[in-house]
Amino acid sequence: MRAGSRVAQEGMSLIEILVALLVLTVGLLGAAAVQLNALKYTDSSRMTSQASFIAYDMMDRIRANSGADYTVTPPTAGNLNVTRDQDLYDFTTNIVNFGGPTATGSITLNQRVYTITINWSDSRAANTASAPRSFVLTSRATVDPVASP
Repeated sequence: MRAGSRVAQEGMSLIEILVALLVLTVGLLGAAAVQLNALKYTDSSRMTSQASFIAYDMMDRIRANSGADYTVTPPTAGNLNVTRDQDLYDFTTNIVNFGGPTATGSITLNQRVYTITINWSDSRAANTASAPRSFVLTSRATVDPVASP
């Protein structure tokens, strides 16, 4: 502005306000996108943690009842009189409760080493219709027998 000018500029022009609003909008949209991604990944992490809790619970049950065969097909109803059947029923019920009706679990035994596998769909975090996830726990349930010389 010149020193002798009578008209002085006061305030901001409409273009400056529009540019400021555009910058603010882009920033807010970016923050919202970051928040949405954080929610998706938090849910995915929660499901993986829940699967690990279920697998470790089942492994503890196998260790507590080491004489039973846990590789059989799980029963469709609980049986409090047979510990193994109740354990397997609880295992499948916990899996369906956490992962939905499509979630599955399996227990295999190979040379005294148990492998517990839990599969579920993590479609919410992956933004696809089918996003299979799995958690695998492998552990020896019993101590190797002592060999005599």
